[in-house]
Amino acid sequence: MTPLRQRWDATWQRLLPAAAPPALFGELERRYREPQRHYHTLQHLEECFAALDGARPDMDDGAAVELALWFHDAVYDVHRHDNEERSAAWAAACLLDAGLPDGLAAKVTDLILATRHHAAAAGTDAAALVDVDLAILGAAPARFDEYERQIRAEYAHVPDDVFVPARRRILENFLQRPVLFATPALRTRHERQARINLAAALQRLARQ
Repeated sequence: MTPLRQRWDATWQRLLPAAAPPALFGELERRYREPQRHYHTLQHLEECFAALDGARPDMDDGAAVELALWFHDAVYDVHRHDNEERSAAWAAACLLDAGLPDGLAAKVTDLILATRHHAAAAGTDAAALVDVDLAILGAAPARFDEYERQIRAEYAHVPDDVFVPARRRILENFLQRPVLFATPALRTRHERQARINLAAALQRLARQ
């Protein structure tokens, strides 16, 4: 049994009063292995869960955050701009079909929508999930560089003269934030390195 499968079982058996539908993990795994993905893969999930473990003291409802993390990139199509909405809708349907409470499904939906990164997360749990999703920004330089290459591979169909300025705007927007990480634990662990990584990436993009 893989570590991710063990964690999946723990999510349902230890944190929640319900058993996961038997085929659901396999469907999630299939989605995260889709060929168009290079960054939004099982590797991303594994790294998010490693970050999540460090953020638990800053969460109110760890079960909901963990469920949201499993589903937050369940739908990923680089040609669309509603992946989070579609992921949230699929998550809600799966959770309701499994017999989980309406309130929990609604909370998971709201948490997934927070990963659109359109605005500051509202609430402790949303902030924790968003920070976990962005923890890659504060990874070791070699891993961050690999992440940048993986993102470029996902957008290989976009020419450089379109991709580079768009990517520069995204990274500049992150770097201009007063703080990148709202949760104290992840801020301590990742804030400084994230700013170093973002500045280095912007310098590379400026040379292209």
